Amino acid sequence: MSMHDGSKAAGRTLSRRSFLMAAPALTLATLGAPPTRAGERDWPPVFETGRSQFTVVRPRTTMPSLRLQDLRGKDVLLAPKPGRITLINLWATWCAACRLDLPTIASLDRQRRDALDACAICTDTRDIRTIRSFLGSVNVPDLSCYVDTYGAAVPPKGSSDALFKPVGMPITYLVGPSMQIEGYITGAADWLSPEGARLLQFYREQASQGLPSSSS
Repeated sequence: MSMHDGSKAAGRTLSRRSFLMAAPALTLATLGAPPTRAGERDWPPVFETGRSQFTVVRPRTTMPSLRLQDLRGKDVLLAPKPGRITLINLWATWCAACRLDLPTIASLDRQRRDALDACAICTDTRDIRTIRSFLGSVNVPDLSCYVDTYGAAVPPKGSSDALFKPVGMPITYLVGPSMQIEGYITGAADWLSPEGARLLQFYREQASQGLPSSSS
C-alpha cells in the first residue's frame, strides 16, 4: 500500500472514530430535544409587540358568564360564544397605554365580526360618566364596553380565585372557540399587524374545523 493510500485509510479511520465518539452525544441531544409539533398546528404562532408577547395559559379554564354593567348602568351577563374567538380587554381610566390599545381593539372588532367578538371592561372605577368621558376621548363608539362593577372579571386584591389576572394594564385575554381562556398579552398590542393576524387566523381556522383550541 502506498503512502497516499495509507493516508486515505487513516482519514477513513479517523472519520469513523470521530463519528463513534460523537454518537452518544448525538443520541443524548436527540432524546433531550422537545418533540416536534405536528406541522405547528397544535401551538399558536408567536405574537409579540413592544416588550410583551402572547403568553399561553395552562391549564386552561372555561370562561363563565360575567356579571357586569353596560354604559347605561344596566346589569348584563357577558359570556363567550362557542365556535368564536373572544378578546377580553381589561383597561383603566388612568392607563395611558389604553388610549392606544382601545382604538386598535375597536378597529379589529369592526374588521373581523364574522369570527371574533371583542369586549372592553373598565376595571378601576364604577363612575359611568367618567368612563364615558374617557371612551369619548379615544373615539371608540362601536366597541362593546362594560364596567366591572361587581368584581366579576378582576376581584378585589387578595382574592386567590381571579379569573383574569391583571399582570399589566392594559391586558387582553384570548378566549378560544371552545370557550376556554387560551392566553394573554399586555400593553398596547398591535392586533392589526401581520403577527397579530396570524395568531387570530390560527384560532379562526381551528374554530371553523371544530377542533380544540390547542394542545393542553
